[in-house]
Amino acid sequence: MSDLLSGRRVLVVEDESLILFLMEDILADLGCQDVSGASTVAKAISLIESESFDAATLDMNLGGEDRNLVADALLERGIPFIFCTGNSKSDMREGFGDHAVLYKPFRDADLTTALTQLLS
Repeated sequence: MSDLLSGRRVLVVEDESLILFLMEDILADLGCQDVSGASTVAKAISLIESESFDAATLDMNLGGEDRNLVADALLERGIPFIFCTGNSKSDMREGFGDHAVLYKPFRDADLTTALTQLLS
């Protein structure tokens, strides 16, 4: 359990069900109070507008949907986030180059470190 993640509310935006479930389990094991998952842009934006989150992870490839809409909504609400991708950082939109990127496949410790750094 990570003290910094204990009691936190985290949004996981990921279109691959297996990865989404894995991340939800890891975050619950780390002591997060609430972990919400979204596999589509519409679901992610709905959650961002209706819930409060301490942090989020955002898949850079959402099945062809525009992930930038989610990134913009997170920024607008002041929710810190990290990108997750199985590709390279070269897909990053201008203005987002300073955001942390978690590369797939990742270990539990990689996710923990990325979110801990994001929230510290």
